[in-house]
Amino acid sequence: MGKFARLNDVASTAMTQSAFINKVFGWMSAGLAISGLTAWQFATNESCRRVLYGNPALSILLVLLTFGIVFGLSFAMDRISATMACCGFFAYSILNGMMLSSIFLVYEIGSVATAFGAGAVMFAIMGLYGMSTKRDLTAVGSLCTMGVIGLIVASLINIFFRSEGFSLIISFFGVAIFVGLTAYDTQKIKMLAASQKKMDGETGNKLAVIGALQLYLDFINLFLYLLRIFGKRK
Repeated sequence: MGKFARLNDVASTAMTQSAFINKVFGWMSAGLAISGLTAWQFATNESCRRVLYGNPALSILLVLLTFGIVFGLSFAMDRISATMACCGFFAYSILNGMMLSSIFLVYEIGSVATAFGAGAVMFAIMGLYGMSTKRDLTAVGSLCTMGVIGLIVASLINIFFRSEGFSLIISFFGVAIFVGLTAYDTQKIKMLAASQKKMDGETGNKLAVIGALQLYLDFINLFLYLLRIFGKRK
């Protein structure tokens, strides 16, 4: 009986872990779908374009709101409910979709589709690696996190120089950094899934939202850097 009890416990734990991982990827996919539909709506609807691009202050407000939601979800998770966290994630997906609508105005639709497909393949490969590897990717994650800071600084510097060559170099580094972060964040989600039986449902749901947000950001940035490298402008 003890052996069967242990087997049942192992099976139950595996199901709990699988449910958590599926929830993370499900919410991430929903967020991407919302962003894509929002971006397409604002890119193809003249009234939406007029509202969004006819008011520079709105663009600044969108940037501030998206940063505010990300930091709010990351640092106030203990003080908000799972429902609020989920609403914040989907609100972020809508706002980010509004900002991403510009890619449909700048790049040919074929280039957008190609970059999205390439990003999806790379994301899937690195996600599977992060899930399956026994290697601790903490050092990779720390290095890539520092790399993100470097990308931000380099991008700010290039605002003044406007060098296409430098921008291309930044984009290649961006792809490499977010490929690494995809593997690292996926491994973190796997580790969180392993601890689900020790958490209450509310905490688990909030952690799933954070995991979905991290993977969403990894994919979006990977896609955007690929688009800057290979995208054909109109």
